Amino acid sequence: MDLKITVNSLYICVKNMDRAISFYEQLFERTVDKKDDIFSIFIIRGFRFCLFNNSKVNEAVIWGDNCLPSLEVNDMNKLVEKLKILKAEIIFPLRKINENWVLEFTDSEGNDIEVYCKE
Repeated sequence: MDLKITVNSLYICVKNMDRAISFYEQLFERTVDKKDDIFSIFIIRGFRFCLFNNSKVNEAVIWGDNCLPSLEVNDMNKLVEKLKILKAEIIFPLRKINENWVLEFTDSEGNDIEVYCKE
């Protein structure tokens, strides 16, 4: 039997779960599917985008930007307007890379998130 690997979730660490949930509920325009003080989950078209409050279980985290969640959107202009409303800093300005328009922003918890839109 061959080993089959499926990528169907990711989590980002958060410093304040309520603040992070509020940010992502506004960004995703939907309520969180499972709310918990330690691990909350948004299920987006079968993919689990999770928020993990590592301090609640005393797990040390090295904060960095070497692994970025990458979200696809259908309208980059609408996203940029939403990021302004959320006061999310754009840290990598909108740029065309290959066939995609790409930008990066910092969420309410200090995580860098990449967003791309196909042409």
